[in-house]
Amino acid sequence: MTLRYVTTNPGKVREAEEYLDDVSALDYDYTEVQAPELGPIAAHGAREAYRHAGEPVIVDDAGLFVDALDGFPGPYSSYVEHTLGVELTGRVAREAAAAADGGDSDGDGEVARAAFRCVIGYCDGDDFAATPEPVDRGERRGQDLAADDRDSATTDAQVAGDDGSADLPVKLFEGVVPGRIVEPRGDGGFGYDPVFEHDGTTFAEMDATEKNAVSHRGRALAKFADWFAER
Repeated sequence: MTLRYVTTNPGKVREAEEYLDDVSALDYDYTEVQAPELGPIAAHGAREAYRHAGEPVIVDDAGLFVDALDGFPGPYSSYVEHTLGVELTGRVAREAAAAADGGDSDGDGEVARAAFRCVIGYCDGDDFAATPEPVDRGERRGQDLAADDRDSATTDAQVAGDDGSADLPVKLFEGVVPGRIVEPRGDGGFGYDPVFEHDGTTFAEMDATEKNAVSHRGRALAKFADWFAER
C-alpha cells in the first residue's frame, strides 16, 4: 500500500522515504484553516485530503515557536516569513528576548529559547486503537476555523463534506527540536533555518543529512513510522 504525502515539496518526500518504505507525493491544495495550534490544522487537512484521494494520507504542519513571543509566530510562521522576512522576524524575537531577560542582548537566558515543531496528521478512514499519540476526531471543527471561514461556510457539509467526514479520526504525531534565535548564519536550508540554532549550529549551517537527523519533521516522521509499521 502506497502512502500519499500531501505536499509539492520533493525534499519532504525524500525525508519521509528515510522512514517509510512506500510513500509518494500527492499534489492537493487542501484548505489551511487558522488555529492557534498545529494539530487542528494538520487534522483538517488530512480529512480533506483523504476525502479527495480515497486512500491513506499524511499531512504535516510546522512552525517556529519563540518563547519570548509567547509561541509566536507558531502556526502563522509561513505568513510572517513572507510578510516580515526571516531577518526582521529574528531581530524582533531577539529584542523581545533581550527585553524580557533584563537587557541580555546575547539572548542566552531562558526567554531567548525557541523550538521548531511539526505535527503529522494521518487519516485512512478507520478508527485507531488507544496509544500515547492523540487522535483528533473533529469535534472542534467550528473552533478551528477562522472567523472568515466560518462566515463563508454556511453548513457543516460545506466545511466537512456531505458524507459527514469531518468526524473522521486523524492520528497526530509531533516532533520538536529545541533551540534559540540568533543572528543569521549559514547559506543552506530555507525559511527560518539561518536564525535557528540547535546545539551551537544553525539549521542553515547543516547539510541535508545533518539537518534531517535532528529535524522536527524527521522526529515526527520517526514516531509515525514506528506506529504505522504496526497499523
